[in-house]
Amino acid sequence: MTPATFRKLALDLPEAKESEHVGHPDFRVRKKVFATLGYPDAAWGMVKLTPAQQRALVRAHPAVFRPVKGGWGLKGATNVKLRAATVAVLRPALEAAWNNSAPAALARTAP
Repeated sequence: MTPATFRKLALDLPEAKESEHVGHPDFRVRKKVFATLGYPDAAWGMVKLTPAQQRALVRAHPAVFRPVKGGWGLKGATNVKLRAATVAVLRPALEAAWNNSAPAALARTAP
């Protein structure tokens, strides 16, 4: 997976917009971040999951996902190793992160 593919998958989600936060590209739905690129470095992305979603993905795909270090990781922030990720594995994680951040009315309308 390249950063460009991660970016395309994130921006394919309804109302997703690219922005920037502390020097990293991020992806937002109605101003709420659901994913970032380049954290902790260019080899990684991040998806904003629930702790339960994080545990399931780390268990199912340990070469791809790991909790972000520190308190954010305890709350579900999950690093994505881009080189190990595939579209089939990342797309559902991005969709979950988008759903976690989108307003309920918008999330209900998403495919």
